[in-house]
Amino acid sequence: MSQTTTFAGSAGTAKNNNKSAIETSTIRAISWRLIPFLVLAYFFSYLDRVNLGFAALTMNAELKFTPLIFSWGAGIFFIGYFIFEVPSNLALERFGASRWIARIMVTWGVISALMATVNGVTSFYVLRFLLGVAEAGFFPGIILYLTYWYPAEYRARFLAAFAIAVPVSTVIGAPISGLLLGLDGVLGLQGWQWLFIIEGVPSVLLGIVTWFYLTDKPEKADWLSTEQKAWLKGRLDSEIAAKQAVKHLSLGEALSSPKVIALSLIYFGFVGALYGMQFWLPQIVKAFGLTNAQTGFVTAIPYLFGTIAMILWARHSDATRERVMHVGAPLLLTAVALGVSSYLTDPTLTMVALTVAAIGVFCCFGVFWTLPTAWLSGTAAAGGIALINSIGNLAGFGGPYLIGWVKEATGQTSTGLLVLAILPLIAGILVFVGGHESKHEFAEQGQ
Repeated sequence: MSQTTTFAGSAGTAKNNNKSAIETSTIRAISWRLIPFLVLAYFFSYLDRVNLGFAALTMNAELKFTPLIFSWGAGIFFIGYFIFEVPSNLALERFGASRWIARIMVTWGVISALMATVNGVTSFYVLRFLLGVAEAGFFPGIILYLTYWYPAEYRARFLAAFAIAVPVSTVIGAPISGLLLGLDGVLGLQGWQWLFIIEGVPSVLLGIVTWFYLTDKPEKADWLSTEQKAWLKGRLDSEIAAKQAVKHLSLGEALSSPKVIALSLIYFGFVGALYGMQFWLPQIVKAFGLTNAQTGFVTAIPYLFGTIAMILWARHSDATRERVMHVGAPLLLTAVALGVSSYLTDPTLTMVALTVAAIGVFCCFGVFWTLPTAWLSGTAAAGGIALINSIGNLAGFGGPYLIGWVKEATGQTSTGLLVLAILPLIAGILVFVGGHESKHEFAEQGQ
């Protein structure tokens, strides 16, 4: 990837200030129709994936799970996810987003609720693996789906708007999860069992709604006017033509592309930091001597700041048409903050450092996905995006396991955070080394 980052000057600003009425109305209509619903879907997807971190506060002791057993269970989700990611995304391209996303949501909601039946190590591992299989393809599928609706200059901000569900799922879900643990004994179930049931059922219901609500492609959108469809089709077709004029990749070429492999490694570093924090932060906070309910509220703090930072950072990236610094710098910030947090013992200072780490993680989230979507299209995009996400999400196994392994060996979670910091550090360096070809992303605008 050649280093050709660009910053918007007065011409870019003038263009942004002189958008046609049809462009403005089309983007507004798409955003109000799709983004709130997709955020809600991803909210429950992510909540069902990571609520294990809160269940562990009581489940681990009851079922006698060691740190390594918990780490294996947290991480084995991503093995199933990895195996079925690319086939799932190709299925979405074939069957349509409404049907395939609905299928994903219903199956993951059912399996998430079934986590309440875990009674030992084997059932724990099996259900977590199946949850990964069920959810495979959801996130990259939505990333691909949004490229059907948004031109390049809008993608970072709306990818970030969609991905806001990740930190928000903790901002809202952490306090709720902490409170649900207090349902011990209701109808003979433990609090952690109620947590899985109550947070799994909404995904099933929302999946059924998805079948009828989502529109597969713009040409099928009866909620857009003929003029809006024509504008959007013309804009997106010209961008695809500009990409393919540079080089049209087949599926096989995309999957074996050095650029795709490099982006997969970058995403691996990002995901390792994200899930390392996500699965272990509740236990880190609980160790401060807080109750389960208090742990939920305190755990939400880093994600609240991360939510705000992610939206503002993505808007800045779109406004400047710059990607490398907007992805690489937050990754380096995350690495430094995780490393610093490992040396701190004061609870307040520890939370400040982890909040900075969360800001770094979420700042690069939405912007990162503009890198592959800038030059991949069609089936190549479906396969390439899925491969990046599947390889990257293997770090969802590695990150939590790394911390669990270090904790079992040393008795300290903080040492695991120091080791974890290596992943975003390497990822940030790779971003700056690889760069980004802005001429592909903004070719239609004449860059």
